[in-house]
Amino acid sequence: QVKLVESGGGLVQDGGSLRLSCAASGGSFSTYGLGWFRQAPGKEREFVAAIAWTGGSTYYTDFVKGRFTISRVNAKNTVYLQMNSVKPEDTAVYFCAAVQYCSGYACLSARDQYSFWGVGTQVTVSS
Repeated sequence: QVKLVESGGGLVQDGGSLRLSCAASGGSFSTYGLGWFRQAPGKEREFVAAIAWTGGSTYYTDFVKGRFTISRVNAKNTVYLQMNSVKPEDTAVYFCAAVQYCSGYACLSARDQYSFWGVGTQVTVSS
């Protein structure tokens, strides 16, 4: 069983930056593909970014490409989401998730593929 705990959310101004962290415990961290999803009020949870279990490939949804960067440090059992040039429409609860031995966009972008989820961290971008 993998437990995921997000941190780093908060209030940030339009155009600012924020770094989210997700610390994992339990399981073999290096064997898990890791993703970030977000859910705004009244909307479905949507894919934001993911990194393969091999660590060599990253994937992003179009609306964050060039602004957000996902990375992982296996020695710290932690995955990060660096958010730059944030916009009010980035306001949402951000969740990290883990799925074992998952790679490729088709797998990593699919919410239903993920076995483990954190409880989320709120990000609010003020205009």
